[in-house]
Amino acid sequence: MIEIKRLTSIDRDFNTTLDSLLVSSEGPDADLIQTVMTILQQVRQRGDTALLEYTNRFDQRTATIDDLEISAQARQLAIKQVPLSLQEALTEAAERIRSYHEHQKTESWSYTDAAGTLLGQQLTPLDSVGVYVPGGKAAYPSSVLMNVIPARVAGVERIIMVVPAPAGKLNPLVLAAAEIAGVDRIFTVGGAQAIAALSYGTDIIPAVDKIVGPGNRYVAEAKRQVFGTVGIDMIAGPSEVLVVSDASTEPDWIAMDLLAQAEHDEDARAILLCLDDNFIDAVKQSIDRLLPEMPRANIIRASLEKNGALIKITDLTQAVELINRIAPEHLELSVSDPAAMLAGIKHAGAIFMGHYTAEVLGDYCAGPNHVLPTAGTARFSSPLGVYDFQKRSSLIMCSDKSVTSLAATASVLARGEGLIAHARSAEMRIGSHSVKRET
Repeated sequence: MIEIKRLTSIDRDFNTTLDSLLVSSEGPDADLIQTVMTILQQVRQRGDTALLEYTNRFDQRTATIDDLEISAQARQLAIKQVPLSLQEALTEAAERIRSYHEHQKTESWSYTDAAGTLLGQQLTPLDSVGVYVPGGKAAYPSSVLMNVIPARVAGVERIIMVVPAPAGKLNPLVLAAAEIAGVDRIFTVGGAQAIAALSYGTDIIPAVDKIVGPGNRYVAEAKRQVFGTVGIDMIAGPSEVLVVSDASTEPDWIAMDLLAQAEHDEDARAILLCLDDNFIDAVKQSIDRLLPEMPRANIIRASLEKNGALIKITDLTQAVELINRIAPEHLELSVSDPAAMLAGIKHAGAIFMGHYTAEVLGDYCAGPNHVLPTAGTARFSSPLGVYDFQKRSSLIMCSDKSVTSLAATASVLARGEGLIAHARSAEMRIGSHSVKRET
């Protein structure tokens, strides 16, 4: 039997216990920070030489610099190695993801105010994006689709993918997904050294404007340190799901949803909020019965015992309060009327509504992005989307008439701040009808 925490929301120490469950036990790691800083500095200073040294050391390879890029021929060969059923599944998932993200596209806009000043916003795609794809314990072709396709929909011209190849081996599924999604170039490098190469550029890997995609803690720390030189999507923490149940779903379904989340790694978090003690008992029995069937049972057990919880709540109003407090990455509303709860939910990365909508569908093929804010950051962050690969520039154009009122206001405010050159710059336009001086 698995030892998973049982909590009741009316217990006196409930809030304290829940807070301790939600707070990561890992603080800043000074050694990790310094190691990553050294790697970044070395790649920045020595370029491909350092990149190759770190790649061969950490991935147990004997590669040359020419071995790091995957050729077009190798990419095509990889697709042929993938079974047709998997090719078709990848293609269908890609089409659904692309269709969903097409709905996120917005256009530039402008208007002219009553005084005759044109105001607006111009949207332009990023020039280049680097996509990091994990390649260690597991291969994630779904991560390729979710990170690359929104960038393509946004109009990004150049997409560079980096993926580690331990012992020189790479899962053909990852390469097949890259072809389907439309990656321009692929390099078999990973870790902090890959983030450094994408940030600063080397002779073989061009620098990009933004880096997206999940990785291990070295990758996360590297992204944190290079932010400002390049843009990043987010600093992702362990994956998590919060399931809300009114006891109207099959217990086995709920149990498997919790097991699926815990399957990611030992730090993943899976929590159930439920109105009924008997249903919680049934879910716990299902977990105990289903767990031995799972190939990653040891990881699931460690995750659930460390970070999991089965929580008895009083009603769905309290469920909404706890949802907004936890701000989960994935939220399953496995209740009879999920739509009735939506209005009160402010903080959640993705919301899966109803008995049939398992979170796993969002991981792979429903359409919305599976790159989501974790560790409570859904309070202020959103899923990865087309908007992450676009920039917005403000548009302002005054006429010789409309400038007068704006310049007068700007002059008063500038003098109030003691910036006289600012004020004079505005004042010189007041009452002037000359576009330019004659020479």
